[in-house]
Amino acid sequence: MGAAHSHTHGHDHGHGHSHGLGHGHSHAPADFGRAFAIGIVLNTFFVIVEATYGFLSGSMALVADAGHNLSDVLGLMIAWGASVAAKKPATTKFTYGLKSSTILAAFANGILLLIAIGAILFETVHRLIDPVEPQGWTMIWVAGIGIVINTATALMFMRGRKHDLNIRGAFLHMAADALVSVGVVIAGAAILLTGYVVIDPLVSLLIVAVIAWGTWGLLKDSIRMGLLAVPDSIDCDGVRTYLEGLDGVTEVHDLHIWPMSTTETAMTAHLVMPGGHPGDAFLRDIAEELAHHHRIGHATVQVEIDRDCASLGKEGDCA
Repeated sequence: MGAAHSHTHGHDHGHGHSHGLGHGHSHAPADFGRAFAIGIVLNTFFVIVEATYGFLSGSMALVADAGHNLSDVLGLMIAWGASVAAKKPATTKFTYGLKSSTILAAFANGILLLIAIGAILFETVHRLIDPVEPQGWTMIWVAGIGIVINTATALMFMRGRKHDLNIRGAFLHMAADALVSVGVVIAGAAILLTGYVVIDPLVSLLIVAVIAWGTWGLLKDSIRMGLLAVPDSIDCDGVRTYLEGLDGVTEVHDLHIWPMSTTETAMTAHLVMPGGHPGDAFLRDIAEELAHHHRIGHATVQVEIDRDCASLGKEGDCA
């Protein structure tokens, strides 16, 4: 994550304890606008070509791959729209802005893939019952184009796949498509060599298996984020250990960590410090440490001087 900037505010309320808010704000997610635009144009063109030649040649594998590519075009559009929305400034109604739209986009991408799987399965079963002899060379050449286009598109999203579930969804779509196209090339060659037309729908089933595998992970992660689970990249126990080890802290409670978007994480915590409020510099250091070493860019810390405050709200702790 990029460098973080922290802002702190200390307030004395005269109730035996004081509150301190430490905020570390990370940079906006990387801009993949150009990658989205190029990917959408290339894949829209390829969907038209692949679907046309798939129907003309009688290859269900090509038609199945075209259906998957169509879902990818829609998925890229959704992911791009969400990445743009995530950069919108906060308002009085949406105080976090529209950052969480990237989580919704990742989930929507998973649903699109499920729909594609259903459509491909339906047509594949039909072809198994009533086989049609496909043209092997057409399958090879068209799928070969797909390998080039999908690999090039996947490479444009590769650098963002580890830090942004929304970008990871786009990358997985394209990488899976490249592998699927390789499968179609192999199927075309096998049909030319053996003459077994059943190879075509069987390859379609393998395509479905590849899509389903990637879809499961994407849906699982997006649902976890939607339910505000601690992101996999965050070590909640590590954060607690760090806070408990701070000078003057006797207890940590009300520790909550949740995703604001597919790239940004927020945290709140109460620190019990009977020795008194340590000042804004202490809170600023916490914000910087959480941003740089724990990937938490938006941290709110409340300092409590009264020991009795530690008994409040422990049930919500994430560890």
